[in-house]
Amino acid sequence: MSSHGVPEVTDADFAAEVIGSDLPVLVEFTADWCPPCRQMGPVLSALAEEEGERLRVVQLNVDRNPATTNAYKVLSMPTFMVFRGGEPVKSMVGSRPKRRLLEELSDVV
Repeated sequence: MSSHGVPEVTDADFAAEVIGSDLPVLVEFTADWCPPCRQMGPVLSALAEEEGERLRVVQLNVDRNPATTNAYKVLSMPTFMVFRGGEPVKSMVGSRPKRRLLEELSDVV
């Protein structure tokens, strides 16, 4: 569990938690050393609370989970990836305000 109440996923449980999820999943690829990632914490927390019925929100620490990070060729933090039906359907790089994030998610959730 991360500091903002957004669950953390790992290389070990990524397949079960994200690929196997019935709901679309927004994954934030994040790092402890990344200030914009920390800024996104409250945004993701609010998003998870508001959209919990139709979207799961999770975080993956890139430093601790290199296999998943490399599998999806994530190079910049934060990177947001939306998975639906086990497939990545959208990718966004960089922090953004919640309103913009919701707009960008509207076509996938």
